[in-house]
Amino acid sequence: MTKLYVGNLPHSATDSSLSDFVTNAGFKVASASVIKDKLTGAARGFGFVELSEDEDLQRAVTGLNGQSLEGRALTVNEARPARTGGFSAKRNGSGRESGGYGRD
Repeated sequence: MTKLYVGNLPHSATDSSLSDFVTNAGFKVASASVIKDKLTGAARGFGFVELSEDEDLQRAVTGLNGQSLEGRALTVNEARPARTGGFSAKRNGSGRESGGYGRD
């Protein structure tokens, strides 16, 4: 399946409104999710849409990028795998770990 990142969503966006928007643009949606703040539950302004397997990624990006949803021009790109967060330790010549925040 093809997964899209959709940015600059209005804070009133829901999973179903995002799905409806992409469906109304002529694409088959397998799932849509608006990312929400863990503490407040408010939409964070971006989400992901998984298109059906037979959908063309480039056609979807070209067709949806810059389109307006509730007065906001959307940013649409291919979704990329999440990066791992945090710091990683590096080993110096003695085999000990060095590095970390504020240290060399």
